[in-house]
Amino acid sequence: MHRFALFFFLFFVSILGQAQVLENYEGKWANASEQSLVGSIGQKEVHLAVHTFPQSYFQFEVPGYSTIFIDGKLWGLIPKDTTFFISTASIKKEFLKDSLLVTVINDRIQMGEFGLKITKVAKNTFEEEQVDLEKQFLAQQKRTPVQPLKDFFALSLVFILGLAAVYRRVYPYLLGVLLQPLSVIKAEDFSESGGLQKVFSFDILFYLFLVSMMLAQCLVTGIVIFRPDWIENWIGFHAFSLLLFWLLASILILVLTILKFSAIKLVSYLFELGKLEFAHFFYLLRLITFGFALILLVSSFFVINDFYVLQSGFIYLMKGFFWVYLFGVLGLFLIMMSRLNFKKYHLFTYLCLAELVPFLVLTKWIMVLAQ
Repeated sequence: MHRFALFFFLFFVSILGQAQVLENYEGKWANASEQSLVGSIGQKEVHLAVHTFPQSYFQFEVPGYSTIFIDGKLWGLIPKDTTFFISTASIKKEFLKDSLLVTVINDRIQMGEFGLKITKVAKNTFEEEQVDLEKQFLAQQKRTPVQPLKDFFALSLVFILGLAAVYRRVYPYLLGVLLQPLSVIKAEDFSESGGLQKVFSFDILFYLFLVSMMLAQCLVTGIVIFRPDWIENWIGFHAFSLLLFWLLASILILVLTILKFSAIKLVSYLFELGKLEFAHFFYLLRLITFGFALILLVSSFFVINDFYVLQSGFIYLMKGFFWVYLFGVLGLFLIMMSRLNFKKYHLFTYLCLAELVPFLVLTKWIMVLAQ
């Protein structure tokens, strides 16, 4: 009799303290794998029944470093072990389907340490406050369709490489001059015989447009990663809409590049530096070309192999370029100081007006974008 009473006591305590499990998907996971350049990526998937128990909640217990896809869309990047609840009604309203495919990617899957659990539970008043996790999760997680981004990245990269091949065929000598890595160190353009004196000629504008397309590709990728709601509201998540936005951004960046050169030319005229604006402009243009070419190469690897790492990797890449550009401005100051007969504070003021102030303003805008 005492055992029977103890059993009922524990039963009611569990009912009051926990949510009642309506459906358990623990035994319904299916193994899947995605091939990449470095091998297969472990993943599991399961179909969730959204049409049953409309007043219930899905309870997710997610291990750290997991990537969750729902119906082919990137739903969440989970940096650490997390438990959260999402109502069945909200998921059905979001996707308008009775059954949804949930795919989870995690390195622990292939090592046999996979610990994700999904259960459908009936919430009680004791846990009602935890339902706020659903609102936080839906508000914070940016659900990005991965396939349109991959298609855009591949098409834009092919387009850039195709135009670069055409440019190399038509202007081989000029491309070699513009892409000499040692010229960043030697700074041959600062001599009186520097040959890059025609910024507004077609060959130079063509090259500037190639660089603008690389910058625009990084810009579109950053917006898709950190502000997907902007893309969704402006043009929608489609590969061709992203391509159109990329081309318009490339043209805009080209115009801004021409305006930047004009501003450098004006500032150098005010400081009476002669033709220095040409050497200044093309010196930093080489740094930008090499830096963003490396960013595109590494980002392409992440897009193909591990989309989870793309967000954090993209942040580190941009931070790295930030410091490279600052060191480039410092190198420009040292070169100008050694080869030109001007006072140091004049050169420092010139570089602050022409480079540092605009660059720091742009960096602040990028930091706001990534927050």
